[in-house]
Amino acid sequence: MSSLSPTFSSSPLASLYGRSRGRSSKLVAGVLGGFLAAGLGLGAFAALVTVLWISSPYPDSGPGGALQVAAALWLLSHGVELVRTDTLTGVPAPVGLVPLLLLALPVVLLHRSARDHADDGFGASARTTWAGLVTGYVVVGAAVTLYASGGVLRPSWLWSALCVPLLAALAAGTGVWAARGRPPLPLPALLGGAPETESRRHLAAAAGRAAGAGVLVLAGGGALLVAVSLAWHGGTARDSFLQLTEGWSGRFAVLLLCLALVPNAALWAAAYALGPGFVLGAGHLTGPLHATAPAALLPPFPLLAAVPAGGGTPVYWAVGAVPVAAGMTVGWFTAARATADRKAPWSASRTAAATLLAALMSAAAFALLAALAGGSLGVATLADFGPVWWQAGGAAGAWVGVVGMPVALVARWCRVWVRERKAATGQGKRSGATAVVRRAPAATVGGRLPGDLRVTGAEAVPRPAGGQHLTADGAPGGPRTSEQQPAQPPPQPLAKRSRRLPAWLSRTKRPPAEPAPPAGSTLTPSLGANPSASFTDGLASYDALDPYAFESAPVPPNVWDLDSRAARRAALREVSSTGLLSSTGLSSTGRTAHERAPDPAPQTDPGPGPNATPGPDASPEGAV
Repeated sequence: MSSLSPTFSSSPLASLYGRSRGRSSKLVAGVLGGFLAAGLGLGAFAALVTVLWISSPYPDSGPGGALQVAAALWLLSHGVELVRTDTLTGVPAPVGLVPLLLLALPVVLLHRSARDHADDGFGASARTTWAGLVTGYVVVGAAVTLYASGGVLRPSWLWSALCVPLLAALAAGTGVWAARGRPPLPLPALLGGAPETESRRHLAAAAGRAAGAGVLVLAGGGALLVAVSLAWHGGTARDSFLQLTEGWSGRFAVLLLCLALVPNAALWAAAYALGPGFVLGAGHLTGPLHATAPAALLPPFPLLAAVPAGGGTPVYWAVGAVPVAAGMTVGWFTAARATADRKAPWSASRTAAATLLAALMSAAAFALLAALAGGSLGVATLADFGPVWWQAGGAAGAWVGVVGMPVALVARWCRVWVRERKAATGQGKRSGATAVVRRAPAATVGGRLPGDLRVTGAEAVPRPAGGQHLTADGAPGGPRTSEQQPAQPPPQPLAKRSRRLPAWLSRTKRPPAEPAPPAGSTLTPSLGANPSASFTDGLASYDALDPYAFESAPVPPNVWDLDSRAARRAALREVSSTGLLSSTGLSSTGRTAHERAPDPAPQTDPGPGPNATPGPDASPEGAV
């Protein structure tokens, strides 16, 4: 069997087996990632509901009921419609209004899990990871739906089977796409999917960025309107907040619910500013063009207390500044992209097409957000809440198209005109015959300006060819003679400036420091060819104010005295003969006892000359 293993390892079956094992491991990792993302979301909701249940002075159910409520809220954050069975009339009431802040939690968890598990995979492995993550998340969602079906808030199986897989697939897909480096998405040929329509892809990308900026401005303007309305109706909102509950735990729960509904309120206010408004109950429309008061049977709630009391007056029409700002933003972004290429800016027709496409994208995006921000809170009067999605989306597209189109065209024309004007001005300055030449006195050589220009006052006159000189009035005066051409000294090269750098910054390697001379020896500095000079003469150029002057001062070489060297050798022999170094096993020359050899007799040395280099005996390494 062992003889067949090399053959099997090199066969196509082995490679297929390895790929299948790799895909299975990716699938298992994706399933575990889906379990983990769902478990983290469930744990967050369970912890919050458990804290509120423990702090409640009058809990309606036990721990099992609290966990079922947590599971129902987790499903509600995915867009699943719940049915409330415990009502005063006994008729089940649907709850389909999804707080958008709760929707952000599963989206973020799924995106992060998919990105972390698919960061090292491409192609089939990335798709396998995505499939495993969605599968694991859907399995947990089915189990949670089954568990929450026995509680007070019962989820709808149809909505659960539709919303949970859809949200998991979209969020995990964005995570895998981000892990793969955000490659260009496949688009239809109409939007630039074909290779020959690359320009359409650029146009679609520019329109998408502009539409995203416009929708963000709409949402931000809506949030600003909510804040202003809450400040304007502060007393009514405070009374409704205190009227709902008396305990601090209940008020904390109401506060959390209000915070979770702030994105919904911002989109409602944006729909109000666009014109169509939003619905507060069946058949009751609130908008700046409608003079009707809010419904009388609305429950007391701080955000509902901030709804404007009417409309139809110029004071309420001021909210139109929000869609105007959104349209101007879209037009400005489109014009910026149209003039990004300085050499080939977009034409006016192409800019208009991009603005129109951005308006359509803005309409679609805001219609989707308006549909997510609304829902039902019960039956009868509470059956419909929020903006009508098709009306809000159509109004957003109309505002962006009407305002953004002229802004984009005018901004593009202004940018192109300014660039052409600057280019023409720069070309005229470069090609003009009159210019002021400014030169420093040091740039002249012998009183003569370099180059081919001679300056007369403030006017630059070209020097004529042929070696002719110019008269006082600037006319050519014929060739120069020897008397008219004074001898000019040849230009001298500039002296190189010496840079004094510290030793730790200099690239040159500093010579090793000389060890201190032994006791009994004298260190005589040598100053080269001048033996009578002292050591202080070498430091004559030392400046105390210059921190690097001492490093650049000349360092004299060291010369050892021969008499002191002979005396040192005699002292070392005496110490060696007395046995003071026997404990270490080393001799005076650094060798062990069995390697020790008799030292040669000292030879008379006439001494080094002025240009001689010290021998090995004179080096500090030769003496210990």
